[in-house]
Amino acid sequence: MPVTHSSSIEESEIQEKSSPIHYVATHEQAWELIKAHDQFWVCNCGCRENRGKCERSRLDVCLMFTGQAAPSGSGMHAISFDDARRILQEARQKMLVARPFHVPGDPTKVEGICFCCDDCCGYFLDPTEKCEPGNLVEVTDHALCTLCGDCAPVCYFHARRVEDGRMRIYPDRCYGCGLCVDVCLLGAIRMVPR
Repeated sequence: MPVTHSSSIEESEIQEKSSPIHYVATHEQAWELIKAHDQFWVCNCGCRENRGKCERSRLDVCLMFTGQAAPSGSGMHAISFDDARRILQEARQKMLVARPFHVPGDPTKVEGICFCCDDCCGYFLDPTEKCEPGNLVEVTDHALCTLCGDCAPVCYFHARRVEDGRMRIYPDRCYGCGLCVDVCLLGAIRMVPR
């Protein structure tokens, strides 16, 4: 009787299913991904469609780099490079987190970018949904920080809080989205390699 290695195949499939396909990126990193492609598709965000009206964003913000990607929502269609750039600009204005996603089973290839928020996106509302942190983490210059608190509400990962007259930072919660950098008018926050 031939020996099979089904248990190792099953373990590999289980690991692939449990390993998150999304990771967090800054808007600058998302821009580099967009510039590296020449074809684009967009579809409605499945989270936003399921939840209803999003208080932060329009529906059609799930960007894909291949027409073979499985859309999370309805209305998938091809768009231009300028359309993709405009989606990223809106993501920056609306404070949406860039969450690129890999081709299933191939973590070396990025298939597209979801732009997520804390109002309706499953990742922020469902603690069981997994996402990998990005390769950057915030560093705050406390000498420049005036405790204005603008960075705390845009940190959907709850890594920043003004408390007892101090800026409290929880580095283990920072996923590297960079939204705090975008709102800090004094330049007190920067992103560095994790």
